[in-house]
Amino acid sequence: MQNNPVIGITVDYQEKVDSYSKYPWFALRRHYSHCLEIFDCIPIILPIGKFNNFDFLDGLLISGGDFDIDPKFYGQDINSEKVNIMPDRTDFEMQLIDNFIKKDKPILGICGGSQLINVYFKGSLIQDLNTHIEHEQPNPRNETSHQIILEKNSYLQNLSNQKDIYVNSAHHQAVDKLGEGLQIEAQALDGVIEAFRHIKQSYCVGLQWHPEFLITEFDKSVIHDFAENVKKNS
Repeated sequence: MQNNPVIGITVDYQEKVDSYSKYPWFALRRHYSHCLEIFDCIPIILPIGKFNNFDFLDGLLISGGDFDIDPKFYGQDINSEKVNIMPDRTDFEMQLIDNFIKKDKPILGICGGSQLINVYFKGSLIQDLNTHIEHEQPNPRNETSHQIILEKNSYLQNLSNQKDIYVNSAHHQAVDKLGEGLQIEAQALDGVIEAFRHIKQSYCVGLQWHPEFLITEFDKSVIHDFAENVKKNS
């Protein structure tokens, strides 16, 4: 058994010439790697590419980012001008999920990562949310913005002594039809699915908010639980 399990983290891809570089570049907030390091895991950043040997990884964290999944994956055309697809990233992450699911290795999807897991399991997405809750919060991302309700006797409720939790929020899409084998773990007060897990995999969880900021004790418990599940696999 390894002392420090290795977790791969997917990244965003940018070609914006007025920012970090005038050439294409990958992007990932440090929160994603730091939240794993503090629980004694080794984060490995996975650039989008064509390699397909992931055996050295004990777990996978699919990050969020400035992108949307092409609706063709769930049988729809783009119906919102806000949809911003990133085909290379989606293809790469679909390949990763497929590899990890077949080997039953732990997967955590955050924000866009949770949406990708849902689509992988033949679910669909709301292409642009319109509810009374601002899911793209106006206040800083390292603050909470709205409430979610944990499902009674759910996996995530076992990590908390509270029924309702406050989370941050940075997304304009969300789960519509839930994917096959997935079970709701938490919802916002407007009915938006905020968390789910796969009922047959040892650990495959999707979270719509960003626990990597470690704002609350619940966020810390969620990341710690993911790390512990990865350690069991290493």
